[in-house]
Amino acid sequence: MKTAPVRKSAPGRRIDPIAQFMQEHDETLVQLSALNKSSRSIAEDGFTADAFRRLHDAVAFVAEEVGFHNKREEEALFPVLERYVEGPTGLMREEHRTLKKEFLRLRKAFGRLELHHESKAAATEVALVARGIVQIMVNHIHKENHILFPLVQKFLTKDALREIARRMTAPGTKI
Repeated sequence: MKTAPVRKSAPGRRIDPIAQFMQEHDETLVQLSALNKSSRSIAEDGFTADAFRRLHDAVAFVAEEVGFHNKREEEALFPVLERYVEGPTGLMREEHRTLKKEFLRLRKAFGRLELHHESKAAATEVALVARGIVQIMVNHIHKENHILFPLVQKFLTKDALREIARRMTAPGTKI
């Protein structure tokens, strides 16, 4: 399984939490493209080992790495931002809950396809769920990159940003 590279900041060097989240968004967009293309390929053209491998890698990335990313946003970024403003984080949390449910649907659909490679119904279901996830995620990333993160950069102090960075690099995290 391929996942996002684990990034460690140099000893004593502070990370820019917003730049980190945006870099992870860029990696996610690459995987969402692979998810969309590979699921559509299998649904439209039938099973191939190459398309299935790409689909497997994209499903694993979305289910694991995006879930971890969202958790870090909720535990590191949102609590600090909510000291200044609440509305945007409520919407982002709701979208995270929706995505978590959709990731579970995707894993289940992928499992059925894994067991029944030649099933047109299983392939169509994976492509349908994947397309929904791609649409939600692309819109979600756009909102964060172009609305939420600029808000953070405008209103949060350097101390608040350092607190977010500390929360992101607390023991048990993967940066």
